[in-house]
Amino acid sequence: VLRAMSADMLGQFDPEMTRTMNETMALYRRVFMTENRWTFLVDGTARAGIEAALVSLVEPGARLLVIRAGRFGLLLSEIGQRIGAEIRTLDIPWGDVASLEQIEAAITTHRPQVFAAIHGDTSTTMAQPLAGVGAICQRHGVLSYVDATATLGGMAVATDAWGVDVVTGGLQKCMGGPPGSAPITISDRAAAHIMKRRHVEAGIRGEDLDEGPGALIRSNYFDLAMIMEYWSEKRLNHHTEATSMLYAAREAARVMLEEGLEARFARHRAAGAAMSAGLRAMGLSLYGQDAYRMTNVTGVYIPDGVDGERVRARMRGEFEIEIGTAFGPLAGKVWRIGAMGYNAMRHKVLITLGALDAVLRAEGYAPPPGAAIDAARAVY
Repeated sequence: VLRAMSADMLGQFDPEMTRTMNETMALYRRVFMTENRWTFLVDGTARAGIEAALVSLVEPGARLLVIRAGRFGLLLSEIGQRIGAEIRTLDIPWGDVASLEQIEAAITTHRPQVFAAIHGDTSTTMAQPLAGVGAICQRHGVLSYVDATATLGGMAVATDAWGVDVVTGGLQKCMGGPPGSAPITISDRAAAHIMKRRHVEAGIRGEDLDEGPGALIRSNYFDLAMIMEYWSEKRLNHHTEATSMLYAAREAARVMLEEGLEARFARHRAAGAAMSAGLRAMGLSLYGQDAYRMTNVTGVYIPDGVDGERVRARMRGEFEIEIGTAFGPLAGKVWRIGAMGYNAMRHKVLITLGALDAVLRAEGYAPPPGAAIDAARAVY
């Protein structure tokens, strides 16, 4: 990916550049497991994709229903407030997930224009089941949005099978790329809704670009109607594509597809299972429910009497391994240990467990000798 980013710059409408854009769209259809025509990149980190989706889907004053079961569900409702949506929430305790029955009941009660959910919320390490959600939304005439930032490339993001309308992701998690580009896929149903809000800026408006009857999208940069025209055959001159990030996104997808979707997902499942087994063998308790645990990040309670930040500092300083802290009600109580993308490998899982074992011993907590490594090896 880094080598790809070092390739020469090209003008945004150079035939080689537009060919690369088309190739990237085709690659990400496979990554998102979709046939959606509108599958492309939003320039910016994963949050740029989230904001583009919400500001382009949710009209000012319309209702947005959000599952809130962690930090990033809270983020979706905050973004919705900032764009003038009427927010309704399905609040779930951190560490739990919503059932289809709860989702349909909330949609029936609140009748939103858009339903939004996080697929894998790294703040809780739980993955929200989404099979059947799209059918519920379509039955009630609701558009659906899913943030798959932390799962794209590591868990199945089955856009078409789920029947959801818009999904966004990022490169810096399981895709094994740098932050700075947000892949997005949009169903024909959602695209038609977005195009009803179409307004092309005056300096680039042509006679063939009609205004839509819907409410103006309240962002120029994140206006998906114009961004879609930019990626289409019309090549609307909306912005200058982030060329190096385009190269990175294309290569990250190519590497993933070369490995194969099922092989990729299996590698992440094995890494997550081995990490979980190793941590439990140390006598540590995992956070959340095994049935809904993300495969690429594991939450573990900090043992009593151990300074969690000292452990994190020693892991980083002595072993050059970073493990995550936690947010909100879990701050100071839980570590989050990721094994995603190029880190979802057996030797990296084993090295991390061995390093944590050594640091915990130095901090006065004594796990059973060698148990973590043995348990992780047994999984593999």
